[in-house]
Amino acid sequence: MTCFTAHYDSPLGGMTMASDGQALTALWFDGTRREPRFADVTSATTMLPVFDETRRWLDMYFAGKKPDFTPQLAPKGTPFQQRVWEILVTIPYGKTMSYGDVARQISPTMSAQAIGGAVGRNPIGIIIPCHRVIGADGSLTGYGGGLERKRWMLEMENKELR
Repeated sequence: MTCFTAHYDSPLGGMTMASDGQALTALWFDGTRREPRFADVTSATTMLPVFDETRRWLDMYFAGKKPDFTPQLAPKGTPFQQRVWEILVTIPYGKTMSYGDVARQISPTMSAQAIGGAVGRNPIGIIIPCHRVIGADGSLTGYGGGLERKRWMLEMENKELR
């Protein structure tokens, strides 16, 4: 499968967007350990409508505004991961949810650790807001883009709600 990529300069550092040609399949901070590996990548300067939409979304987000639309998304993952990511997109802007809270939405016996594994494999950072998932005690646990970025985004979102 061919994968198209494009670059985005965010206030938190460079980001790479990936697409199958129709939908956004990945979004990550450059140089992070979560950076996906692609076997067949075309030019990094590819212009696609989904990249334009994603740039508009990110521009709004980093300007401190809650985006009122979502680019077409097509994250690749297991059915369980997909279910977890569906829950993440329901976490309101400026709010957080614990791993346990997400687990209870799936099953009363689901473990927070299983949720953590799926959250950690989220290929579309920020738009699928895994940064809004925190520890049961309110701590900022884990984020593929780094805890400082997670803290920055949560603080920025909360400022806008005041």
